[in-house]
Amino acid sequence: MFRSHNVATRIFDRQISSPAPGSAVHYARRFYENLVPNYTIYEVECPDHLFRKFTEDGQYLVCFSRNHQKLIVYRPTWLSYSCKGDCTSTDLPPKARRFESFFTQLYSVSLPCTNELICKDFFLYMESNRYGLFATSTGQIHDAMPVGGAVLGVPSIEKITFHLLRLEDGVVLDQRSFHHDFINLAHNAGAFLYDDLLAIVSLRYQTLHILQIRESGNLVDVRAIGTYCREDDELFLNSHVQNIHETTVACFHSGLKQRLLSFIFRGMWNEETDPTLRVQGLKKKFYFHFQDYVDLIIWKVQFLDRHHLLIKFGSVEGVISRNTDLHPAFFAVYNMETTEIVAFYQNSADELYLLFEQFYDHFHATSRNSYTMNFVSSHSNNMHAREQLRCVKNKASSSLQFVKKMLASLPFNCQSQSPSPYFDQSLFRFDEKLISATDRHRQSTDHPIKFILRRQPYTLKFKIKPGPEAGSIDSRTKKISSFLFHPFLPLALSIQQTLYLQPAVVNIHFRK
Repeated sequence: MFRSHNVATRIFDRQISSPAPGSAVHYARRFYENLVPNYTIYEVECPDHLFRKFTEDGQYLVCFSRNHQKLIVYRPTWLSYSCKGDCTSTDLPPKARRFESFFTQLYSVSLPCTNELICKDFFLYMESNRYGLFATSTGQIHDAMPVGGAVLGVPSIEKITFHLLRLEDGVVLDQRSFHHDFINLAHNAGAFLYDDLLAIVSLRYQTLHILQIRESGNLVDVRAIGTYCREDDELFLNSHVQNIHETTVACFHSGLKQRLLSFIFRGMWNEETDPTLRVQGLKKKFYFHFQDYVDLIIWKVQFLDRHHLLIKFGSVEGVISRNTDLHPAFFAVYNMETTEIVAFYQNSADELYLLFEQFYDHFHATSRNSYTMNFVSSHSNNMHAREQLRCVKNKASSSLQFVKKMLASLPFNCQSQSPSPYFDQSLFRFDEKLISATDRHRQSTDHPIKFILRRQPYTLKFKIKPGPEAGSIDSRTKKISSFLFHPFLPLALSIQQTLYLQPAVVNIHFRK
């Protein structure tokens, strides 16, 4: 049905009619078809910072200094200016074309200690208390010796520190350090925040550290899952192995690995009722691959809810490899309260893919206090995204490879998507190869990215063009772009940079 795109008409319709139950937010978001960032200021005069992202509530813009020493936080403000004479000109006054016209700096604080640098790709936001979690670390040691139960082949970082800040004033509330460990900080891969619970994955020591962020701003240990699963496991073992030789104790599998092996064994045991067939099946499926199961290590983890974790297992080679698609991987669902493995899948399992396809939003576990993140488009809540997935599936040459490719994104990186309504696929159509809600750098293009209405009259509503207005002079230089959209205002930043540490080209896109 055709709807008027006149703002006044839409406001009048809102006054005389009410949306269907449960659709009030979706109905209100249609106003963004009228309110679009239709004006661009190219090559804005701005500080030479590393721009990270807007917080989910839109209150802060988080940036880092180029030397990875300082955290700089800005407050987004709307452009206002005065001019002499006729103000109807399309050009803005020079003072209005500056970065400071849109953002007010709140503070700049130094986070790292000696020899540490800020990880520019790591930032988690706790919206309920407006706390920010940042990470600093020293350099990697690739040929570190595996001491103290560390996994052979996993790099070591001398010190990794997580800093909990109150973003309102930049006060550091608490810190937590890990020594001679390895945590994947890129794109929040090694940590996951759900409500007030924080999971941190120690790849080197194969431990899941579960912490709670209290309202007072303290990081409190809840449990450590790995060698032991329950709080009293260590005490129980120590009291029962006094008469066992120390070398025998060292050969024990970790508590989590023991539960995983037991679950796999019981699953294969229950597949057959005939004793002879059962033994044959265990020989082929379990004992033949036993060492492969033993060698599995934790790659990544995410919360599904407050009690269940989705854990990804794989080989040691997959941890240090950039292309994990070449390595076998498995997924396990772990209940922290009962310490049980409740499900186990290979990364080519059709059963897991069907769950992924139909209940995609459940894998993107968002905190209860996160209002805006509940409306990110996906193929389980949006017919257009579902149709795109169906087209990709039909074009795939191999069903097995397609399933592996789709499941490779699990577990999801925490807070890796933008809640901006301009990425709502029920409102706008755009090229997802060039731009999407996922927080990732992309290869830059000299052509503007078009946002077209999904509904009649299917017109072009606005364009986002990174880089200089006239295009790049040197087309041979490889450039990458990133896009920061405000969660609800018609405001976006496009940042284009080269690989040679030259100053970035920052454009501001807003509604004039």
